[in-house]
Amino acid sequence: MRAWALSLALLIMVGCGTQPVIHPQLARPQAPIDPKTLAKRLEAMQPGWPAARRIDCGHQKCVALTFDDGPGPYTGKLLDLLRARNVRATFFVLGEMVAADRGGHLVRRIVTEGHELGNHSWSHPPLTGLPDQGLRFQLRHTNELVERVTGVRMRVMRPPYGETNHRVAAEAGREGLAQILWSIDTLDWRDPVPAIVARRASKATAGAIVLMHDVHRTTVQAVPTLLDALEKKGCTLVTISELYGRTPVPGRTYMGR
Repeated sequence: MRAWALSLALLIMVGCGTQPVIHPQLARPQAPIDPKTLAKRLEAMQPGWPAARRIDCGHQKCVALTFDDGPGPYTGKLLDLLRARNVRATFFVLGEMVAADRGGHLVRRIVTEGHELGNHSWSHPPLTGLPDQGLRFQLRHTNELVERVTGVRMRVMRPPYGETNHRVAAEAGREGLAQILWSIDTLDWRDPVPAIVARRASKATAGAIVLMHDVHRTTVQAVPTLLDALEKKGCTLVTISELYGRTPVPGRTYMGR
């Protein structure tokens, strides 16, 4: 033990009222760590984290579960359920919800547990009715915030209400985002009954994209049942990029494989 540390320990042990000595190196203020730098450090410490998966959706019965409008109060429970079953999904997040996630705990957890993040706008307006400046703000501001918090640049987006046109597609392309719609809508916002949500989701076949919302408690409650049903059918549950075997092309629109 260094002499200064030994002296400090002795002072504490005898209850001396002398102010503790702080080592010069500990006294220096630490500069904040850039999220990208932190992400690179984590990757270097844990190669392959989150673990890459070898999935061929050309031969496997792949289904992509997607969750919109979060992160919210039930997202943590949903992540617990998915982790317990080794399932990955895609979360289309709202910028204002990411901003409300104090410290970015949930959105970072989504990334570190191997899920994919997608842009669902900042505040969920119909994008087709916005002027160019407002449209750009909704996508760019959300992209920038998520990248600041997680170090991840999102590559997919989902227009609120599924409303899109050539202007939305063009702006998404400029932001490096592909538009992801869906092939199965569980209507979990209209029918908040776990059994109904699970039954609709379990109708998915190979190549399907299933739309749900992690801001509804009843949807999260439906997840164990729908996972059982899909796995019984031999489905492999994947992220959007895994479904297509690559990052979808910016500006293009996808509704299923």
